[in-house]
Amino acid sequence: MDKSIIENIAQLARLQLTENEREEATTSIGNILSLIDQLQSIDTTGIEPLAHATSSSQRLREDLVTETDQSETLLALAPMAEEGMFLVPKVID
Repeated sequence: MDKSIIENIAQLARLQLTENEREEATTSIGNILSLIDQLQSIDTTGIEPLAHATSSSQRLREDLVTETDQSETLLALAPMAEEGMFLVPKVID
């Protein structure tokens, strides 16, 4: 990773970096790419891919109806409703 690449990235991102910021970015991105290279060099043969980092499951609440049906009351408040649906003005031809 060199400064010309950082300058190009900064230009594409419309960033104005000082010389010090360019040097820091060059070092930081170089370190990140080095870490990625280390991770890619690890032999993962025979290791199953994970969907999640942990194998815990999410606790789910019991599916119970806790509200009464208020659809008629809510539809009565609407300026326009028909057959249990809210009517809205047409916006696309």
